[in-house]
Amino acid sequence: MTNYSKLPAILVLEDGTVYHGKAAGKIGTTTGEICFNTGTTGYQEIFTDPSYYGQIMVTTNAHIGNYGIDEDDTESASIQIAGLVCKNYNINYSRQMADTSIQSYFEEENLVGISDIDTRSLVRHIRSKGAMNAIISSENLDVASLKAKLAEVPSMDGLELSSFVSTKEPYYYGEESAPTRIAVLDLGIKKNILRNFDARQVYAKVFPAKTTFQEMEAWNPDGYFISNGPGDPSAMEYAITTVKEILAAEKPMFGICLGHQILALANDIRTQKMHNGHRGINHPVKNIIANRCEITSQNHGFGVVAEDIEKSDKVEITHVNLNDQSIEGIRVKGQKAFSVQYHPESSPGPHDSRYLFDDFVAMIKQ
Repeated sequence: MTNYSKLPAILVLEDGTVYHGKAAGKIGTTTGEICFNTGTTGYQEIFTDPSYYGQIMVTTNAHIGNYGIDEDDTESASIQIAGLVCKNYNINYSRQMADTSIQSYFEEENLVGISDIDTRSLVRHIRSKGAMNAIISSENLDVASLKAKLAEVPSMDGLELSSFVSTKEPYYYGEESAPTRIAVLDLGIKKNILRNFDARQVYAKVFPAKTTFQEMEAWNPDGYFISNGPGDPSAMEYAITTVKEILAAEKPMFGICLGHQILALANDIRTQKMHNGHRGINHPVKNIIANRCEITSQNHGFGVVAEDIEKSDKVEITHVNLNDQSIEGIRVKGQKAFSVQYHPESSPGPHDSRYLFDDFVAMIKQ
């Protein structure tokens, strides 16, 4: 392991803002859409969440790396973020369960990052200006050439990314003898979603993102799950078509995050790019059906258009964000199909919303 703590690095934003700091991880250059997560723990789950594919992550918690890396805490097979921006980059760690340091992990995974910058200033800037692309480099400190390279990076708006992170071949999760079988459309699924199904005696077959309804239906599942994932949902006509066919066949269905947005689009409800998204583990949401509140884990840069839902005769609102009143959950009228914008598996985060997995299994059995 090489200690890069004294090597300089630079962060350049699409609007020309420049931050100077120190190298973290692999020496190199990386680009992506910059965003921030307000969680105080769970950095490893964030790094490996496929929903963050193509994004440079800013962590608002001051210390990153302080409890090391534990292979059991990964949400996918590899790091998914495009780069890391943090305040204090802690190569030394204190945790008996940890396997290695963050620096060794980043070097192995070829992840470029920058530390020792004022992340409070950066987050305030992103909150004000909105989502934008950025570039990090610890091998090239020339601002002009970095700006030229950054200008070539496409906007997240309109990008289809799920096919890049989805499984390439179907696989199974859980016990084959379980009483309930679900087909999972993998748009970028987190491992802990599958673990939650397994804990409820559900046997899952996970299919690649572009699998057709007919291919999944041939397995004869009891219900369908549409997963989280990265990119712009409106650019995913293949998934929208699949969900429409599941609805037409009147099969039980549950969607999370990107799956929620796809369900909305399948019911003629538009999605839109948010100013800077919701990413953290303490977002308050009200379940307006049960008249109860829950603290939720969230990770999304797109959302559904509230006015479309309010005018719709196909769906109804089930959950609302108490910070900004954005739509956090819907269900299809007259059908066994519902979705939420947040992450009920909550890894990391509180477990207030795990009842949704129970609701889905109960709905299948009705």
